Amino acid sequence: MTIYIVLFRGINVGGSKKVKMETLRNVLVEAGFEGVKTYVQSGNVVLRSNKTARQIAETISGIFSKTFSFESRVSIRNIDEWNCMIAKNPYPQAEENPKSLHAVILDDDPTDIALDNFASKAIETESFTIRNRILYLYTPDGFGTSKLALALDRVLKVPLTARNWRTVLALQELAAAV
Repeated sequence: MTIYIVLFRGINVGGSKKVKMETLRNVLVEAGFEGVKTYVQSGNVVLRSNKTARQIAETISGIFSKTFSFESRVSIRNIDEWNCMIAKNPYPQAEENPKSLHAVILDDDPTDIALDNFASKAIETESFTIRNRILYLYTPDGFGTSKLALALDRVLKVPLTARNWRTVLALQELAAAV
């Protein structure tokens, strides 16, 4: 069986689209997934399955909307892809402040024009690197005030979801225990 990290987009944010993690875990177990664990309340799941990532996404999309009465797009990476993402971190200085680095999981490749436009939004201290459909976003002055963070959806125009580096590492640790 393969270990997967499943990231839900836009749940339990600002008091809307509420999802209880206990309920989410239960419906995933009922759907046949094994070793289901969640991390914090923002839709981070680790599970084991013999299915492909695409099959997992299809299964989860169906049961999620039936259970919670709204849709949430999922991004899925297997444990090898997750470990590779961590190993290829181009901003090791962020390890001292893991909230200054975000892994933005891209489900498609942004166009070159979109990337140029995105780069033009950066202030002096911000930077980003893309590797294997991961955009490493380094914002030492804070993600919440970052011009790049604000431009992610609007400028890149691809399905994505972001997690801070502390969460990325916590999910790796959780996956190792599954």
